[in-house]
Amino acid sequence: MIDAIGLKPLTMLTKPQVTTEVGGTDLAQQFGSFLNTAMSNLSNQEAQVEQLSNQFISGNLADVHQLTIAAEKASLGLELTLQVRNKVIEAYQDVMRMQM
Repeated sequence: MIDAIGLKPLTMLTKPQVTTEVGGTDLAQQFGSFLNTAMSNLSNQEAQVEQLSNQFISGNLADVHQLTIAAEKASLGLELTLQVRNKVIEAYQDVMRMQM
């Protein structure tokens, strides 16, 4: 059976849990927490792909589509992570170039 594709990171990005009295430290902690969760999810996806690959190599995987779907999900997750990293670095560089 094909698992439903979860959009949890997308909902976290579009609906931040921000109160009216949020400081820079709180935002940094929330963003850090979000990044840690995203990285652990990416690591779990890669571990699942490795497990399915080992099952496929040993001949224990009946449905090759599971491996293909898991590999594609992990690939898209890695690509999203790289794009977020690039945008964060770009924003940091823009802030550092500002003159006061």
